[in-house]
Amino acid sequence: MRYAQGGGLTDERRAFREKLRLEAAERFVQGDGNAVIAHELRVSVRSVQRWRKARSQGGPGPLASTGPASSPLLSDELFTVLEQELAKGPVAHGWPDQTWTLSRIKTLTGRRFHKSYTVQGVAALLKRHGWSCQVPDRRALERDEAAAGWVKETWPQVEGPWRRSAPGSSSRTRPASR
Repeated sequence: MRYAQGGGLTDERRAFREKLRLEAAERFVQGDGNAVIAHELRVSVRSVQRWRKARSQGGPGPLASTGPASSPLLSDELFTVLEQELAKGPVAHGWPDQTWTLSRIKTLTGRRFHKSYTVQGVAALLKRHGWSCQVPDRRALERDEAAAGWVKETWPQVEGPWRRSAPGSSSRTRPASR
């Protein structure tokens, strides 16, 4: 199951789900059916079937929570080091300008920590630690307003109209539709 916030379950939610599984295990001993248990616990019948199978093969142990599904590649200590590296700026790491991009941060984590992230993984890592993408507060001073006027006024004339000047037909056999 995927989660909109980009992570797994919280500790509280994981404990809640473990409690549901253990409650289902008690109901197995009482002899209740899968559909009844699923309805009363508000879970799917398939989940109850998986829990019953896991309990029959290994007792109540497999129904206990095993913790988070995965741990992050960079620990909090390593992320602190990454923040220090980011504070030095991109020029200090060999890039020609002072712009940090996700792909540059990905390359930096690979070089510095020997950890392989995707660009989306870098974005999630930064967001998880409170970073956000930055956008300019105002337009650039070098903006060429004359070029913007050309795009709005001259280009539509060069491109031509989007619609036909005469009405067409939806029929494939009539010449007006060609």
